[in-house]
Amino acid sequence: MSNIVAIVGRPNVGKSTLFNRLIEERVAITDNQSGVTRDRHYGNAFWLKKNFTVIDTGGYVVGSDDTFEEAIRRQVELALEESTIILFVVDTKMGLTELDEEFANVLRRSKKPVFIVANKAETFERAQLVASEFYSLGLDSEVYPISAADGSGTGDLLDAMSKYLADDKVENPNEGVPRISILGRPNVGKSSYLNALLGKERSIVTDIAGTTRDSIDTRYTLYGKDFVITDTAGIRKKAKVNEDIEFYSVLRSIKALDNSDVCIILLDATRGLEAQDISIIAQAHNAKKGIVLMINKWDALEKDSKTADTMKKEILERLAPMNYMPVIFASALEKTRIFQVIEKAMEVYENRKTQISTSKINDVLLPIIERTPPPSIKGKMVKIKYIVQIPTPSPTFVFFCNLPQYVKESYQRFLQNQIRENFGFEGVVITTFFRKK
Repeated sequence: MSNIVAIVGRPNVGKSTLFNRLIEERVAITDNQSGVTRDRHYGNAFWLKKNFTVIDTGGYVVGSDDTFEEAIRRQVELALEESTIILFVVDTKMGLTELDEEFANVLRRSKKPVFIVANKAETFERAQLVASEFYSLGLDSEVYPISAADGSGTGDLLDAMSKYLADDKVENPNEGVPRISILGRPNVGKSSYLNALLGKERSIVTDIAGTTRDSIDTRYTLYGKDFVITDTAGIRKKAKVNEDIEFYSVLRSIKALDNSDVCIILLDATRGLEAQDISIIAQAHNAKKGIVLMINKWDALEKDSKTADTMKKEILERLAPMNYMPVIFASALEKTRIFQVIEKAMEVYENRKTQISTSKINDVLLPIIERTPPPSIKGKMVKIKYIVQIPTPSPTFVFFCNLPQYVKESYQRFLQNQIRENFGFEGVVITTFFRKK
């Protein structure tokens, strides 16, 4: 999109609250604690028949040596480069601060339209008395008193912004595009993998678990591929989550899982398959998403020619019956097999959409069922007459028979395995129903 609006400013002035207000969704995590937002966060907004992209950023602190603040500065600078309009958010409760003045010096170098947004101006008195002091920043901009929390004043700001917005007819540029999410426990290398894939620093990476907080969407259009890939916060056991911010981070990760078509689930090669990994895989399985397992940090493991096969066999045995997904050994740090993971994820996406004709299903499966019929129960024989695949987001097959209530779960798994052997569906959940003919 040509219309990109960057929301910038020092920490804790309400940038994420304004971001949520403009896109009309509670996507970005907000908290009274400063420094909650770290990575760039994108959303779509609409005003006066014009569509535009909004970028939420972390708080900009000039000259700080703190690891996170230095990384956040780089993220803000990238957002400023991308943007066509800049919203410089300040806090009317705190008034003009030294950090605001230092950041204003950074913005003076930009030749893009800058709007000073005086947030937290819930009362008329505060809007009149406090907002006026921000004119002293000398940015040649009107000051717009608003309250991002209740929305007051945002209409006037959007009216002024719309003069600089081009007529963009694309309401949601990512609609209908495959969505892939990167999931896993904290510190397994999800952000490192995204950065390696994109060839740039899209997400902040540190050795500290919990660095990523929001779910970060990125449109990927390289090498003939086109999809949205989402970096997520690490998912820990509920009992270990004791901070509000981490709680909401995990909720965003689960929402990203629900919105995705395919989940790339990262495991740490040095630690193997752990209970929390199985829990995350089970969540994706229960949501009927496509799944690819990426065993990351493969470079950090001492191995021989049999290590990969042995580990893969052990992982799939422990995951049974959820053992239908491809397993790829890779390293985000060394950039080995990272594109192979994406190739496989796109294959799984296509598998999830595959529709088999009714005649083909019956021609293949009915002879197999005749050779290995369902076991009789109480002397009653189950006779399956025909099969059909119904149009659902994940492959679903209905078996029409005389006594559907007597088909055991073990036989259902047998039929699912036969479908996989004959039609593929690698990495995809297969659902079977039995109905009266």
